[in-house]
Amino acid sequence: MNLLVTAGNTLAPIDKVRGLTNIFTGRTGAAIAAEAKSRGHSVTLLTSHPQPGDVPFRTFDELHHLMADHVPRADAVVHCAAVSDYLVAGTYTAALGCGNPVDNSGKIKSDMPELWLRLVRAPKLVDQIREPWGFRGVLVKFKLEVGISDEQLLTIAERSRVQSRADLMVANTLEGASRVAFLGPLTSGYERIARPDLPRCLLEEIERRI
Repeated sequence: MNLLVTAGNTLAPIDKVRGLTNIFTGRTGAAIAAEAKSRGHSVTLLTSHPQPGDVPFRTFDELHHLMADHVPRADAVVHCAAVSDYLVAGTYTAALGCGNPVDNSGKIKSDMPELWLRLVRAPKLVDQIREPWGFRGVLVKFKLEVGISDEQLLTIAERSRVQSRADLMVANTLEGASRVAFLGPLTSGYERIARPDLPRCLLEEIERRI
């Protein structure tokens, strides 16, 4: 099996030296890639925290281009990278409509009393995997929420899975992320899995579907 795994976080640049990102490090994706390699599969790991042999990315655009290139060649895609939801579309001295644009082609000066950012919604990369990239293999999506019940989490996760036409969903809350995750839909729906067991359980399920 040729497996593509995405992991880590993306950066939405503000200027050449600053950017907006998130807290995720790619450890889950790296663990899944390691498990797959131990089972004899060919693995490509796209990650923001690369080790030798991994394919590195830093920004949203870099991951976008890498996925467009690698997805069509995979038998299965595990998309667990925490991708930017918003991109920086402009920098201003005050609120949009009240201030002047700030040149962000280099490093923005740090002596301004305020700096306003205009953010626009980023395209959902996971929603491009089936179309237009034409992927027909097994697709695994990840969903993380904060401060909700397990029942609410699974409702949101299943709706998200269907929207992206993913075969499997891994869902968890930030509060429980280090302990458990939910994997599904399986024969009995979503199953609660101890976090250390997630790479093995996920690979077993993918192998059953290839």
